[in-house]
Amino acid sequence: MSRAVASARAVGFAALFALAAAAGRMTIVDGTNLSLVWPAAGVATVWFVAQRNSPWPAVDWTLFGVITLVVNTVTGAPPILAVGFLMANAVQILVFIAVFGRLRPDWRSGGAVPLSRLPDLWRMIAATVAGTVAGGLIGPTLANWYAGSWNWLAELVWFTRNVSSILAIGILGLLLIGSRTDERIRGWRCVELVALAACSAAAYTLAFAFSHGLPLAFPLLVVTVWVGTRFPTTLVALHGVAFGMVGVLFTLHGEGPFATIESYPLRALVAQAFVAMVAVLGPVLALGRDERLVLDRELSAAAAASAAQAKLLTTIVDSISDGLVVVAADGRILLRNPAAVEMISGLAQRPDYVSENTEVVITEPGGDPIPVTDLPHAHALAGETVEGRDIAVRLASGAERVLQVSAAPLPDEGFGRRAVVLYHDVTSDRRHRDELTAFAGVVAHDLLNPLTTVEGWTEALGESLADHPEIPEAQASITRIRRGSTRMRHLINDLLAYTTARDGALAPARMSLAELITEIAHARTDQATAGAQLPPRFTVGPLHDVEADPVLVRQLLENLLGNAIKYTAPGVVPHVTVSTEVAPDGRVSLTISDNGIGIPAGQHEAIFANFHRAHREAGYSGTGLGLAICARIVERHGGTIAASDNPSGSGSRFTLTLPAAQSAPAAQSAPAAQSAPASESRPSVAATSR
Repeated sequence: MSRAVASARAVGFAALFALAAAAGRMTIVDGTNLSLVWPAAGVATVWFVAQRNSPWPAVDWTLFGVITLVVNTVTGAPPILAVGFLMANAVQILVFIAVFGRLRPDWRSGGAVPLSRLPDLWRMIAATVAGTVAGGLIGPTLANWYAGSWNWLAELVWFTRNVSSILAIGILGLLLIGSRTDERIRGWRCVELVALAACSAAAYTLAFAFSHGLPLAFPLLVVTVWVGTRFPTTLVALHGVAFGMVGVLFTLHGEGPFATIESYPLRALVAQAFVAMVAVLGPVLALGRDERLVLDRELSAAAAASAAQAKLLTTIVDSISDGLVVVAADGRILLRNPAAVEMISGLAQRPDYVSENTEVVITEPGGDPIPVTDLPHAHALAGETVEGRDIAVRLASGAERVLQVSAAPLPDEGFGRRAVVLYHDVTSDRRHRDELTAFAGVVAHDLLNPLTTVEGWTEALGESLADHPEIPEAQASITRIRRGSTRMRHLINDLLAYTTARDGALAPARMSLAELITEIAHARTDQATAGAQLPPRFTVGPLHDVEADPVLVRQLLENLLGNAIKYTAPGVVPHVTVSTEVAPDGRVSLTISDNGIGIPAGQHEAIFANFHRAHREAGYSGTGLGLAICARIVERHGGTIAASDNPSGSGSRFTLTLPAAQSAPAAQSAPAAQSAPASESRPSVAATSR
């Protein structure tokens, strides 16, 4: 709020306050200097609520103080009472703002509409009562002291007039401050509004303008109920202020049902109690109706969003090419998508329960039937998670499909135990795997056998020419044949290993990485010693157990540790560091670092491709399949593998993840190397702890 706007608003509110104060002072009770009606209390409350964030609050308080003193003094109040009334009204405003701000902290910070919900009205009433009581301890008490006698009716009149003024005018003002004018009246509601105005005018005229002696004031609340349940909240508050003021004016002039009360102050008190009731009843009905409408809209929006989400999920589930089934605890099928129906087609009727269909036999692939208690959904209902289990589905017609099944339990959420089962048709994949396995057998027998023959005849030829050193060209040729045969054997063995790693069935089991690393380290050191090479040095930290295929993991570590030793600069002792830690996803992260020649820049991902050789020109032998085999083994275990430069210096670092062993114990250190006889060479394995 700019200072110009704040000043203009302060002047406007000051003018309204001056008019309201002057009108109130025209109803002074004889001998007390107290006004029977004080609309200035409501105007002042709205004034300082609207200006609570003004950059010039001193302007507002100065105008308020000057007007209060001048109006009271001009209308006959002694200076001491004028000052006392100023203090009482100021305290009333401050206490109201403090209490309302405490009950509505978001409003006090300027970020919320003051009066938008029914609880806000109760908070406003509480703040009104607190402020009026605080002001009443000063104003009427001082007036009674000045008059020289105690008048309990003066205290009650002060309280009633200020409460009714703040509620009637304050509610309307706070609604206008909160811009509660967004609801428009159109069509037949305009006709209804005209009818309301006519009926209200007629009812109040009948009740207050004629002296009939009948108590017709409180039946007028029917009109308030009408406007409160049918029209916008701001209009309801305006209706209450307008017709409440009519009732007070008639009463002060001695007309209407309250004019029969002989005591003038008591008459005004009852009339203003009626105004307070009207001022509260209408907004209570309107705000309650508004909250109900907002709730209805929110529920409708939530229902529409839920329906749209359900439609979206249904579309997604129906479009999935894999079969999806949701099974209840009693085996009842709650949901199945079209793909699940298509995978097991040709049935006479669709079963409602998993175990009631006699047209389908579920077996292990090529094995015995699987009992219902061992099916994937049964394990999921027991709280387990099943991933990638192969089952065979055999129909009465003789057709058979191989399905890869995953199952997981669903949250209860009040619906009981349920399981979601996902089917993937792997019939053609398994057929392809079997064909590859058969091809691997053909390679093993039909290619290795001729190669063995070539190697045998090469050895025989070499022995025959050993006694003829005068033919050096023949010896060189035999050497080249031997090297070629060796490369061919390695290539065939790597192709067989890659086929196994790609398509062989996994047999996961709990295995100790510490024992396996130590075994491979001993074997590599023995191999280096036998070849008159520098024996490698291993530093092995505590290693966690894993749940993996022992054969494939051995092959994985043989390749990685072998590369770490092989790709070392001449004359440098290979140093390999192995450690594990538990990754954030619960898997075991294995790190293998070396001090070798490293990986050329830009090839850290390419080295895992088939037949890729990073150091082709450096004279290192290899087929380019070793790391591809490693990547395939890790991927088949659901993990990842990555290569990077060794941050500790030269060399490389390989990081891979494997499934952690179920209920794995603490990480185990690799067994330290034992002393060996002088004739026997042992690896240098340092067991470290972290």
